[in-house]
Amino acid sequence: MGGARFSEPVAPRFRMGANSFFWSFERVETSGGIRASLAGRYASALFDLARDERQIETVSASLDTLKAALAESPDLKAVASSPLVKRGEAANAMAATAGALRLDPLTTRFLGVLARNGRLPQLASVIRMFDRLAADHRGETTAEVTSAFPLKDDQLAALKANLKARGGSDVRIDARVDPSILGGIVVRLGSRMIDASIKTKLNTLALAMKG
Repeated sequence: MGGARFSEPVAPRFRMGANSFFWSFERVETSGGIRASLAGRYASALFDLARDERQIETVSASLDTLKAALAESPDLKAVASSPLVKRGEAANAMAATAGALRLDPLTTRFLGVLARNGRLPQLASVIRMFDRLAADHRGETTAEVTSAFPLKDDQLAALKANLKARGGSDVRIDARVDPSILGGIVVRLGSRMIDASIKTKLNTLALAMKG
């Protein structure tokens, strides 16, 4: 079967040969919204093929493995983000990485396409958007959680249970770390938003003192 083929039209396609929390919410991208961005179009193309090949869970697992590797390896992150790395070299590096991580063939070919197209800097966004599409496919809601420091497993579990109880459906947590919020937590889910970050509280206090 031939290798993956990608171009960059409007919609690129390819073929294979603590226990309590306060939160804020902002509208999460729908499938159509995801497709409006470059990373979203790549993620959508990968998702469409994974769905057609009945490989959504396999690809999701590979992307989770790759996401963890990017977080743990500065060298891999540099290859994926630096514009100074030549496309051919990036493609070879990603092929070696895919082999070492035992990623599935579809994900491996997709990474090669991103590298050869010079789109590896979009990788983190592609992974995040693929995860949203996969969660939607499973009937899950994705909650985008931002904290100043990594949340512990028990905190994530408590938050997930809390959100499920409020929304009535399973919730997938997309956790991010942003030191700029100083502390507290921000969660985006559906059309709702509550911000309990220390940064926002300090800004609110500053405005109140001006009055």
